[in-house]
Amino acid sequence: MADVNRGDRPLSPHLSIYRPQLTSITSIFTRLTGNALILGALLIVWWFVALAAGPDAYARANGFMTSWFGDLIMFGSVACLWYHTLAGVRHLIWDSGRMLDVQSSERAGQLIILVSVLLTIFTVVVL
Repeated sequence: MADVNRGDRPLSPHLSIYRPQLTSITSIFTRLTGNALILGALLIVWWFVALAAGPDAYARANGFMTSWFGDLIMFGSVACLWYHTLAGVRHLIWDSGRMLDVQSSERAGQLIILVSVLLTIFTVVVL
């Protein structure tokens, strides 16, 4: 049987010695925004179901959706939608074999963060 204890060295990078790169942070954030979009979509579905259920149900749902907390959730959903879409485009570019070197990957990560912020502001202010 193999000796699993090979001394005092860690078996995998530990948080105290591992410095996260921008590409790993953007990858984790892509997963988080995908899950957040599910929650935002569920709220929109609730709003439509309440509309079909009648005036009382719609008033309750619409009151929540137009409150400051509902506005915050919808703003976050717009930001998540733009970020997740741009990160998906970045992954499609990577799947084609382009921009796989470290410098291009980090530049693409910075670009999707910046563009998603700008598109979110544009969507909220103009539309």
